[in-house]
Amino acid sequence: MNSAWIVLDRDGVINFDSDDYIKSAEEWRPLPGSIDAIAKLKAAGYKVAVVTNQSGLGRGLFDLDDLEAMHEKMQALLAEEHASIDAIFYCPHAPDDNCNCRKPATGMLDALEDEFSVDISGAYFVGDSLKDLQLAVKKQCRPVLVLTGKGKLTQNSLEKTQQLKDTPVFPDLREFVNTLLKGSNS
Repeated sequence: MNSAWIVLDRDGVINFDSDDYIKSAEEWRPLPGSIDAIAKLKAAGYKVAVVTNQSGLGRGLFDLDDLEAMHEKMQALLAEEHASIDAIFYCPHAPDDNCNCRKPATGMLDALEDEFSVDISGAYFVGDSLKDLQLAVKKQCRPVLVLTGKGKLTQNSLEKTQQLKDTPVFPDLREFVNTLLKGSNS
């Protein structure tokens, strides 16, 4: 178990999401408190990974340079807070490509484990969609739902189906981090 890692979904957890996809650095806007929350995790000694489905690449809505510009913007905002993301893994495939990396498939977390020689089981995985939570469970991570992005819709569907009913729910990434750090200081 390596609880030193925190895994985050990107769209809807760190930045505003859009049904039309986030296609450029200009469209990439952090959610209130998300950059500060990541900086707090880093200051507390956690390693932070982002694991994100980016089917807009496979659909031709933006290219790799656009994606890299979004991630550079995110890292630049974090650098202002003396922090950075340790690893970013993305799936470029469209949903019907049958790849092994698109969440809830485990490919991105497998790659994280391989690249950093870690066992990610036991790590918190913060997401706003059912796919995020399903991936967390598949890799024996601790799923956390935030209500930003698609989180409220996900919460409603979970309540109807009683799936993952013990998943902790937080208004946003900032509240999860504040609660986590408060708990580790007590």
